[in-house]
Amino acid sequence: MHQGSHRDHEGAKKLFSLIKDVKVAMMTTVDSDGQLRSRPMWNQEADEAGDLWFFAKVDAPVTGEISRDSQVNLAYSDPSSQNYVSVSGKAEIVRDKATIDSKWNESLKTWFPKGKDDPSVTLIRVHPEKGEYWDSPNATMLHLYGYVKAAVTGESPKPEKKAVDLAAH
Repeated sequence: MHQGSHRDHEGAKKLFSLIKDVKVAMMTTVDSDGQLRSRPMWNQEADEAGDLWFFAKVDAPVTGEISRDSQVNLAYSDPSSQNYVSVSGKAEIVRDKATIDSKWNESLKTWFPKGKDDPSVTLIRVHPEKGEYWDSPNATMLHLYGYVKAAVTGESPKPEKKAVDLAAH
């Protein structure tokens, strides 16, 4: 088990603030033949330790892939604000009923019509290790500024890009 929080330093705080309101993350896992597979996963808010949680069905391909190789990547995109985040880490399958109950919300019935007591409901917990974000603070102004700058100088604007160590220390 990990110690401490992934959220303790400024870079991590910024990264978690950028993904907080993104509803869907693309989760990439390694398939049994070694190929990468990505699929959309409904994003839950990070917990107090900075772990990221996702609901899945126990027999879904993603759970089998995580059981074989726990390394995953999560990609978050918010094109309306021009914010993009990539998080890599180790995933684990969590079947604890109390944890499922505490993370459940009724909107999940879309994917789990029988509700949280459905025996196929499981959780995926991702322990982030590294992250990277690209942040354009004001997309409309940046685009306008970028257009003018490119026209005048031939150089494109550069959004803030930062790599973040998320491993608990």
